[in-house]
Amino acid sequence: MDKIEFKDVHSMIGAEMRIDGDVTLKGGLIVYGIINGNITTDGPVRIATSGAVSGDIKASDIHLNGKVTGDVFVANRVVLGRQSTLAGDLVYRSLLIEEGAQFEGKCDLVTSDSPPMETKTAGLPLD
Repeated sequence: MDKIEFKDVHSMIGAEMRIDGDVTLKGGLIVYGIINGNITTDGPVRIATSGAVSGDIKASDIHLNGKVTGDVFVANRVVLGRQSTLAGDLVYRSLLIEEGAQFEGKCDLVTSDSPPMETKTAGLPLD
């Protein structure tokens, strides 16, 4: 499997930062702090071990090492790292779950025969 590209990530939520509200951006995001709200981006999202999100995430890819409580809608690849916790449903095209990852929810694989991603994201369009 190919590695998720994080070289063009220009936004970061620092370890001492807490956001209460939705985050919408273009491009990638790395989260070391806490977000209480939804994340919507056309780029990749990385949740570090210290990071936590209480809300839905819509992104091109996600690498999770921290904690997410909410549904995750990814157009491409999901990596659930060995220290990750995901409590929510997952829509993805490619999935890697490392030993030790905790996941509680259901998975929905996006294929070329699947309905458009927009119908699965409950009002969170991809573009």
